[in-house]
Amino acid sequence: MDNSTDNFENSATVDLSSLPSIGVVVLTMGNRPTELRRALESLLEQKNVSIDAVVVGNGWDPTEIPGSIKTLFLPENLGIPAGRNAGVAKVSGEYLCFLDDDSWFLDDDFLIGAVRRFEKYPGMGLLQPRITDPEHEDQNPTRWIPRLNKRTAVEPSKVFHVGETCLVTKRDLFDNTGGWAGGFWYAHEGIELAWRVWDSGTYVWYAGDMRIGHPVVDPRRHDEFYRLNARNRVWLARRNLPAPLVWIYPTSWMLIECLRLRKNKNGVKQYLSGWRAGWKGSPWYKEPRAKLSWRTIIRMTLAGRPPVL
Repeated sequence: MDNSTDNFENSATVDLSSLPSIGVVVLTMGNRPTELRRALESLLEQKNVSIDAVVVGNGWDPTEIPGSIKTLFLPENLGIPAGRNAGVAKVSGEYLCFLDDDSWFLDDDFLIGAVRRFEKYPGMGLLQPRITDPEHEDQNPTRWIPRLNKRTAVEPSKVFHVGETCLVTKRDLFDNTGGWAGGFWYAHEGIELAWRVWDSGTYVWYAGDMRIGHPVVDPRRHDEFYRLNARNRVWLARRNLPAPLVWIYPTSWMLIECLRLRKNKNGVKQYLSGWRAGWKGSPWYKEPRAKLSWRTIIRMTLAGRPPVL
């Protein structure tokens, strides 16, 4: 990692002020040092952009980080969305990129390619690349394709939720959305961010021809996977949807998930527990935000995904 840093710093002979500026937030708990090193090395290899990056240690004090990258120590693990929010305040740039420690850039022109697309398509507010495990492409799960039509991963399209492991957006737009849903801890924060981007009058784009590396892992490895998914579905609706959608959306998902999990009694029990919890506690991490406008809901519906399922 030190060699990569030296190479990056020694090669920085261009006028950085003339390059597109992008703030990069890398989130980690420090328990994947090899993966983190790979992520940072791929970040330092990015060309034709001015990068202001921070490694956010969620309950971990970052060490052995290249000198050109900032660090932020969060003594307590705040969860994924709140950890990302904390990192945003530490970086500057016209654009923002969020990168998890187990993802890495497969192409050294990824960031400049994303910036050029924002410049070409001003109506685009958030970009998610195609997530792929380059060593096991035949095993890439369809859940990595953020749309109903999952026949091909390379087809680009407008989408209404995102895989959060790598995203690029405009800094001012992100700030206007209110940022990540800090209290969610894990699960569905990408749906809320996508909805908020749509509510800004822009759209979310799945760039199937742009790649980000990520190993194939089972999300059910998290102890509270089903519970947090259910609770956050309810919170997502309570935070964003007007009546009657505020009841229809989480209820339809509860019925669907319980049907899917009918052979997994513990999964059903955990999901129902989370669903009930979602209606009890406050869904707000800090102050409430305005709900999505009916104009946004109509736009989403016309684009192919009403917030019902």
